[in-house]
Parts: sequence; structure tokens; C-alpha cells
Amino acid sequence: MIKAAIMGYGTVGSGVYEVIKKNQVSINKKVGQELKVQYVLDLREFPGDPVMDVLTHDFEDIIKDDEVKIVAEVMGGLHPAYEFTKRCLEAGKSVCTSNKELVAEHGAELIRIAKDHQVNYLFEASVGGGIPIIRPLNSSLTADVIVEISGILNGTTNYMLTKMSREGLNYGDVLKEAQAKGYAELHPEADVEGWDACRKIAILTSLASGNQVDFHDIYTEGITKVTSEDFAYAKKMGCAIKLLAVSKKMGETYCAMVAPALVRKENPLYMVNDVFNAVCVEGNMLGASMFYGSGAGKLPTASAVAGDMVDAARHIGKVVTIFWNPEKLTLAPKEKMTHRFFVRMKSDAKDAKVFGDVEMIDAGIRREIGFLTPVMSEGEFEEKAKGLDIISMIRMEG
Repeated sequence: MIKAAIMGYGTVGSGVYEVIKKNQVSINKKVGQELKVQYVLDLREFPGDPVMDVLTHDFEDIIKDDEVKIVAEVMGGLHPAYEFTKRCLEAGKSVCTSNKELVAEHGAELIRIAKDHQVNYLFEASVGGGIPIIRPLNSSLTADVIVEISGILNGTTNYMLTKMSREGLNYGDVLKEAQAKGYAELHPEADVEGWDACRKIAILTSLASGNQVDFHDIYTEGITKVTSEDFAYAKKMGCAIKLLAVSKKMGETYCAMVAPALVRKENPLYMVNDVFNAVCVEGNMLGASMFYGSGAGKLPTASAVAGDMVDAARHIGKVVTIFWNPEKLTLAPKEKMTHRFFVRMKSDAKDAKVFGDVEMIDAGIRREIGFLTPVMSEGEFEEKAKGLDIISMIRMEG
């Protein structure tokens, strides 16, 4: 028997407990012995819930029990999740997590601590919810140099953009509906400002490069300025608007960005709608591959955490090598990344010529013009745009 603990009994924590209980027979077969949840840590009481049989309010119960070999950290946030995770690893317990904030901030350090103590720090659920992407990057694609990662990494914003596109609604109305349905938080800034997707692309770029990528260094825009007029132009161009997280190899480093983007029908990300997520990975030998599925939610995320717990149970006393060193990677400046840019201006068509041979787009919106620029760098666009009366700009992906 291998004993485990779950830290946090919120949405994901209760899901992990449910997954293990419901699939106990199958999980035991895959582990080779019983995987038993010995403790669930939470400050609250849950009257009538079967979890009361294993509930504890004291973290020390987990630390002091030498028979607990695996801990699921599903508390969220940095503190006390960081301190608890570090102590568990130092006590010889593997930790599995869905906490992208913690992984993005301290992933390299916690992987090193785990290795030093012959245990594992696993975080499949930290990016893409139930979509397997961490393990493929860390094992299946290790013979390739990853030249590009692009993805829809936040279900809340993808749901909101899908609703805006289909129903012609504005941002404020869609946000209220998403909050009413539980897809968006009362304070949704982490999602709608792009910070959640930023942390996730930082994690993926760290794995692709093998070095620590600081998410603070990644240029990030959210969806708060996307309007129904933008969607009118997008439909005229046969495009969707998605919040994309992109990381492209440039020489010995990468350039990463999170921002709304126009996506053409030929792009597989075009069809990723509602709360679904997808990640496209391009290797220099493999070419392009895509990982698609439920990017959030109780059971998809819990399934990924439980899967890591099974993996940890199968590797007791063995280190699962993760190629992520603490040395910081200096990202290429975003000014070097190239795109076509869709621009809306309160101006005459002749003023668009500053961008070169542009493609005019007529969506029937009065007192403004819309056009696509030729391919140019971010830096070149910014220089040409100085002094112009620009309403908005959205990048064209691919």
C-alpha cells in the first residue's frame, strides 16, 4: 500500500479525491498496489461528506507520517502552498500539483529540491487542465528542438470570445454571463488580463528551453479591449479572434507573448471554442502536433493530478528527469517578433500607406478604416504607428 495526502479540498481537491475513489480498482492495477488517501488537509469542515473520515486541519499530520509518500497540492496561490510543498519534498514525499502560479514562480527550485531528496515534483495539471502536454514535452518530444508553441490556454477567455463572436455581444455583457455561469471569477483579472495564460506559456517555454523563464518578462495583453466591431472585421476576413499564448525560438533563446490574435480557418486553433483549450507544438523534426481537450474544470484537472500521483507511485525511489534548470533564460525582446497587423484607424485610407502595401478590409463600419499590414516586426510597427489615430490593433497569427 502507498499512502497519499491531498492538500486542499476545494474544486480540484474534491475532484482528485473523487477520481481516486471512483477509479480505485483501475488505479491500483496501474500502480501495482493500493493507492490510499490517508489525509485530506483543509481548514473547513464538510459535514456529511465521506472526506470527514480522512480530514485533518493540521499540516504536521502529513509531514510527520513517514508512510505518506505522495502529496497532491491543490491549494492554489503561492502561500502557504510553496512552504508546504518545499517541506513535503524535503521530507521525502513526492508532490503533484495543478498550481500554475507556484510552478511558474518556483518550478525550477522545487524540481531541484525533489531531485536532491530522490522524490518527484510533477505538474501536468498546471497547464491545459486535463490535456496532456507537460509529459509529452518532457519525454515524448525530447529528441526534437521545439521551434514554436502556440495555444489557447485559458478556458474563461476562450468562452467569452466565442460568445462575442457568435452572438455579437460586447465584452461587459459576456463577462457578466461568464460570471453567472461560474466560468469567470468575481475578480477575473487573472484570466481576462492574460496573466493565467502568461504563467502557462512561461512553464511550457521553460520546458522547451530547459531553463527558467520568468513570466514577468513576457509581454501580455488581455481581452478587455476586444469589441464587437473587431469581430465584424474578423468575420469579413474569415478569421476567429483568440487569446493566444505564443513562444517562438529565436537563435539560442525564445520570444514569448500573450495577446488577442486573428486566426484563419486553416489554423487548427480556429475551431477551438467555448471552454476548450489546445496547444500546438512544432518540433524541428516532428513538425506540427496538436493537443486538445478540456482545459479547466473540476474533473479534467483532477484527472491530470491523479495521473501524476499514479506516476509518482510507480516511481517511488526513482527520479523522473525534468529538463528545467534554475538558470534564467533571457528572452528575445518582443520587438523582434513578426506578424501581419490588423489596424483600425479614424482616418483616411491614404494615411494607411505609412505601413506599406496594406490590404483594406471593409466591414461596413462608418467613420473608420480597417486594414492588414504586410509582415513586419513589432518594433517596425510601433515606429510607423507613432502619431497615428489608431482605434485598435490585433495581430494576425500565421
